[in-house]
Amino acid sequence: MNNTMIKKRRKLLLMIGFVMLVIGVGYGYQVYTSATNTLEKMHEPIKRDTTIRKEAISVQEKDPFSVLLLGVDERPNDVGRSDTMIVVTVNPEDNSMKMLSIPRDTYVSIFGRGEKDKINHSYAFGGVEMAVNTVESFLGIPIDYYVKVNMEGFKDVIDALDGVTVENDMELTHGKYHFPKGQIELTGNEALVFSRIRYEDPRGDFGRQIRQKQIIEAIINKAANISTLWKYSDLFEAFGDNVKTNFTFSEIVELQKAYSDVRKNIEQLRFEGRDGGFIGDYWYYFADSEEVQTLSNILKEHLDLHTYNESVGL
Repeated sequence: MNNTMIKKRRKLLLMIGFVMLVIGVGYGYQVYTSATNTLEKMHEPIKRDTTIRKEAISVQEKDPFSVLLLGVDERPNDVGRSDTMIVVTVNPEDNSMKMLSIPRDTYVSIFGRGEKDKINHSYAFGGVEMAVNTVESFLGIPIDYYVKVNMEGFKDVIDALDGVTVENDMELTHGKYHFPKGQIELTGNEALVFSRIRYEDPRGDFGRQIRQKQIIEAIINKAANISTLWKYSDLFEAFGDNVKTNFTFSEIVELQKAYSDVRKNIEQLRFEGRDGGFIGDYWYYFADSEEVQTLSNILKEHLDLHTYNESVGL
């Protein structure tokens, strides 16, 4: 190979390298722009007036924090109800997370209304703010952030992730859908059905809570996989259309960068009591005050707060 051919080959390789660099930079910029636009669309602050959290917390400073996950069933001409309410606490120091599902029929004092009702009605009465305040009062812990997911659009997020895999602990059938016991792969629509099954499960709403937390864990783990960025357009669109949160852009970036190990250490908490009954025509779940107290103290400790010794907001 003569010098002329060698020079031409080097020029060609340099041109290819330059084009690839431009494409890479352009792709990275497009991903960043799409992510920024999506997070701005998702960001929805709420007004808070809490006396439980005395000092502001900082994700950047790795302070422990709490999140209320709201799965809201919003349909045309309906204000919607938060059929899924899960409290998540995160402690960066020991890289751990705790998740507690609150039964949707729990009989509690609705914050700001001076009456008792099912806890999931708090969202219908006063939106995210009333739901957050009611849960905060019920458990006696500060709720620092919220993430609201439209359950109908929830399937779009899972489809954008090419489905999720969960370990099903009980064989279940709902209409044309059959979910065998063991590891199963779910599409978005299948996951939505799987997370909503209630009457076919002898555990009722408690079994449904288990499945909902499994789906959330699966989404967190799948979304953390960098390979999903190749489908960023569908994923960002699904999140932007169906998720609202008061996390800021910088906080979400910090969570993705510094909190990746937390998802590997998740402890599931739940209400063990099964007391319930009718008041008039409606059935309610009556949480045991001692159990609420115990769960409150567990979450308080995880948030590095002093033990909560006052009466809980039942």
